[in-house]
Parts: sequence; C-alpha cells; structure tokens
Amino acid sequence: MPESLFSPQPPTAELSGRTGADGTSAALQPRELSIDTRPDGARTVVVIRGELGLHVDDDLRAALRDALGAAAEGIDLDLSGVGFCDCSALNVLLGVREQAVAEGKTVTIRSVGPGTERLLTLTGTLPLFMFGSENSDGDGEHALGVEVVQLRRAMQTRPTIDLARGVLMATFGLSPQDAWQVLVTVSQHTNTKLHRLAEDLVTAVQGDPLPEAVQHEVAAAVARLSASADQEGESADD
Repeated sequence: MPESLFSPQPPTAELSGRTGADGTSAALQPRELSIDTRPDGARTVVVIRGELGLHVDDDLRAALRDALGAAAEGIDLDLSGVGFCDCSALNVLLGVREQAVAEGKTVTIRSVGPGTERLLTLTGTLPLFMFGSENSDGDGEHALGVEVVQLRRAMQTRPTIDLARGVLMATFGLSPQDAWQVLVTVSQHTNTKLHRLAEDLVTAVQGDPLPEAVQHEVAAAVARLSASADQEGESADD
C-alpha cells in the first residue's frame, strides 16, 4: 500500500497487537445477538439487542422475514439495544424493507441507539424507516418510487464501504468494529458522505493520495482507538 495513503506516522504498532484470543478486537468483543418479537395489533414489534455485523446477517434476515410474514401490516423495530451496526446489517434491513414494500407492508423504527442512528443518517436511509414516510408528499405512488431509488442506491454503496473498511483493517490491524468506527468518525469530522469517503480510501490504494485533512482525521481516529484500548487494558489490570 502506498505510504502516502495516510499521515507519515500512523499508530500502527500500538493497534496491531490489540486482539483477543479469537483474533477480534480485545476492546470490542461482539455481544450475543438477541431478537424478541411480540404481536401488536396488525403489526409485529421486533426488539433487537447486541452487535449487528456480518456474523449475524443470516439470523437477522431470517428473524425479520419471519416477523414480516406473521404481520398483516408490517413490523416495528426497536434498535435501542443495538451497540454496533455495520453496512452488512443495514443491507439486511433494506432488503426486508424492500420485501415489505412489495407486499404492501411497512418496516418502521420505533427506537434507535445513537450509533445506528448515525449509520442511517450518514447513508440517507433513516427516512425510509420512519412512520408515514411513504405518504409524506401526498403522492403515495411517487413517494414509493423515491424510496425504491433510495434503497437501491444505499445497497449499491455497501460493497465500496466494505472494501474501505477492509483497507483500514489491513493497514492498521483493526477489527471490523474498529474500522467501521474510524469510517464514521472521519466522515463526520470531514463532513464527507460515507460512500464518498469509502471511494476515496479504495482509490488511494491504487496510488492516488488522500486529501491531507482526511489523512489527519484517519490517523487521529486510529490513535483515539489505541488510547482507549490502552486505558481499558490498564483498568482491567488494576
């Protein structure tokens, strides 16, 4: 990888050894996925807790599809207990949302934690899961068309974002959760759309340097993760 991709002295060494026995980040071990459903009139409430990433996609997809099939009007998601959500999990939510639209149903979010809300906001998909959004402009058919376009656009950006996360993981020895946190943090601090930042990172692998401001924010975000992990390690030793 070209040395010009990031700032001259990235804190790679501090992070490369920061792994647990299973090879994942010692600071961010995945929490077990918990999915509970309950009927609520013509709808089904789905309460999800834990870490939503690639390792739980199949279970998440199956549970949501079952809940959607059992509901006459659709499902309401409670994501307040989700501590981490990446683009693969978002892709599952979008896929179930698209299935619901095809069946004349809806998928809404009743409650969401700050991390997941940031993901939905950065990818422009939050309005798709808000109650009444399908009729917000008074023209249901037009609104449905807009939603489908937004869904497809969000799904298309996922591979690039996953590639960018892989770049960060390989460069700095990050876990998937750490790499995702770096992407979100840099996107916010540089006021750059998440998919645009991902494209820049992937392109940089081919030799095109990142803007200096982005290089600085990537290095700073990685350094903060390293410092946080060191502090947690010291606390555990006390």
